[in-house]
Amino acid sequence: MRSTLYLVAAAAALMASTAQAQEADCKNPQTQTDMTFCEQSRYEAADAALNEQWQKTRAALAATDKGLDENDRGAEKALLTAQRAWISYRDAHCQAYGFQARGGTMEPMLVAGCLADLTDERTKQLKELSDAMGN
Repeated sequence: MRSTLYLVAAAAALMASTAQAQEADCKNPQTQTDMTFCEQSRYEAADAALNEQWQKTRAALAATDKGLDENDRGAEKALLTAQRAWISYRDAHCQAYGFQARGGTMEPMLVAGCLADLTDERTKQLKELSDAMGN
């Protein structure tokens, strides 16, 4: 898991220096550097959306807990447990996904794209849960 995060961080640092020299056209990236930059940017946007939805969903489950008897509470705690497990799964899965191009220039792109895809899916799941709770 840590190596995935280091890999993504290294790719982000590389991409940041590249981005200063020129902006990548993410609608039609032409180089591996641009493709990796675009996937990393997509992951960063997905992560920001996830964090925003997380706050809403957590608040919805906390509100649910407040309306229950003390013995019946636990929605917010269950959500936190699930989110921590999901993060571990996401990071491990995407690290494994990157092995398709282990050690190559495509590996960071594959990892970042995987992270973006799974993060988008999780954001939708959290929104569905929040909507189901009436928020």
